[in-house]
Amino acid sequence: MRNRIIFLLAALGALIALASAYFYGREQAAQPPVFTPATNPYAHGIYANGIVESVQGSGENINIYPDVSGRITQIMVHEGEHVAAGQPLLVIDNSVQLALAEQQEHQAEAALASLQELQAQPRRETLAVAAAQVAQAQASQKTASDAFEKQHHSYAIDPRSVSKDTLDNARDALEVASANLDLARRQYELTRSGAWSHDIRHKQMQYNALEQAYQASDALLQKYTVRASADGIVLAMNTAPGSYVSAQGAYNAYTQGYDPIVVMGGPQDYLSVRCFIDEILIARLPSLAHMKAQMSVRGTSLKIPLEFVRMQPYVTPKIELSDQRQERVDLRVLPIIFRFRKPAGAAIYPGQLVDVYVAEK
Repeated sequence: MRNRIIFLLAALGALIALASAYFYGREQAAQPPVFTPATNPYAHGIYANGIVESVQGSGENINIYPDVSGRITQIMVHEGEHVAAGQPLLVIDNSVQLALAEQQEHQAEAALASLQELQAQPRRETLAVAAAQVAQAQASQKTASDAFEKQHHSYAIDPRSVSKDTLDNARDALEVASANLDLARRQYELTRSGAWSHDIRHKQMQYNALEQAYQASDALLQKYTVRASADGIVLAMNTAPGSYVSAQGAYNAYTQGYDPIVVMGGPQDYLSVRCFIDEILIARLPSLAHMKAQMSVRGTSLKIPLEFVRMQPYVTPKIELSDQRQERVDLRVLPIIFRFRKPAGAAIYPGQLVDVYVAEK
C-alpha cells in the first residue's frame, strides 16, 4: 500500500512537471512598446543627452536671486505667467529700510529748505526793517545835530549862556547819533547783500550729502522689490509668502541646497535644447554650417528636427542631470544649443530631458 501511494505521488509530480513545462514553454506574443524608442535617423549619428530650455540670446534660463535678505511678504505673479521687463515679481519685508529712507528724505528736504532760505535773502520785509532803522538813525542824528548847533551857537555868542558841560554833552550825543547812523547804514548794506556765499556753499554741500544718502537708501529700498530683468515667462517660483530668502536664494528642503527664488525663461514660441557631446565624439562633429540634429521626446513618439543656434566652445565636466550638485569628473562634454518651434498641443517644457542625435560629418 505504501509503495502504491509513493507511485501515485511520483506520477502526479511528473504530470505537474509536464504541465508546467508546457505552460512556461509557450512562446509569448511580444507586447507592443508604449512609445517608439529613440532611433538614429542618420546613417552615422552621434547620440547625446539633451535638456529643454527657454530661448535666450546667450546663456541659460534666467535665475533670479535677491540682492537683500528678508521675509517674503507678497508674491505678485504665478508660475506660467508672462511678464514684462521691470514688472514686480515679489516683495521682501522692507519696513526697516522704508523708515530709514523716509527719515533721510525728510532730512534732505529740511536741508533744501534751509538752503533756499539762504538763497532767497534778503527778504523784502527784513530789508524794510533795516531801511526803517536807517531812517530812525538819521532822524536821531538830525535831532542831536540841531541840539548841538543851538548850544554851540549860543555858547559862541555868550559863553555864560551855556555851560561847558552842557556843550560837551550835546557834542557827545551828536557823535553817538552819528555812530548809530553809520551802524544802521552798514546793517542795511549787510541785509541787502543777502546770505554769505560761504554759508550758502556749506548749506549746499550739506544738502547734497543728505540727498545722496537718501538716494542710496531709496535705491536699496527698491531692491526689496524683485523685478523681472527681461520679457519672458515665469518658469518656477521657489518661495512662498512668509519664507526667508537671502542672496544665496531659497533653501530647498528636498535637495538640501539653495535654489534661485525665481526662474524665468523667454517667450515659448521657440524652445532651446542644450545637448552634451562626449569629448571623444567631438572630432566627429560636422562644421557649424552643416550641423543637423533631431530630438526624440521621451515617453512619446514625437521626433522634432532641430535648428542649430550656437556652440559653447568650452568643454566642461558632465553634470549629473538627476542631481546637479554632483559632478562626474571622469567625463567631459561639449555643450551645443539647438532650438525648435514648439508643436501645437505638445507637452514639452523647460527642464525636460530628451534624446538628441547629431549627424556626423
